[in-house]
Amino acid sequence: MRLFCEACQAAIYENPVPATCLVVVDPTERLLLVKRNVDPRKGWWCLPGGYMELGEEPEEAALRELAEETGIWGKVDRLLGVTANPSDLYHTVMMVGYLVTDFSGQPIPGDDASDIGWFPKEKLPEVAFRSHRKFIEKYFSTTR
Repeated sequence: MRLFCEACQAAIYENPVPATCLVVVDPTERLLLVKRNVDPRKGWWCLPGGYMELGEEPEEAALRELAEETGIWGKVDRLLGVTANPSDLYHTVMMVGYLVTDFSGQPIPGDDASDIGWFPKEKLPEVAFRSHRKFIEKYFSTTR
């Protein structure tokens, strides 16, 4: 069911909010995760990422968020996929996931992160969001 303007009958679109996240892996295939210091899921580990800004391309938004949250600069290797996540605040978030294997800088928590860490596949903590878990699983299932 779609809403329409009563005066002109134009469709009123209620769309998902676009966001990006990144699976960043080092040469030993450890995964970079950040610990959230904001809600939702404050205190949980997740992939670096965040919401797109107006006028940004998805890849550009992902790399900006990577720099803001981790202090590192990266290059997108490939698209891992697109999915949707339920959101208490926005109803639905459309998540675009990328892989980064080429990066520079020393990771430090910044922006929305209280901590940062490299984790081998066997020692991953519980990850906050279903969409992030999906992109992590996709990476590890396609690289072995």
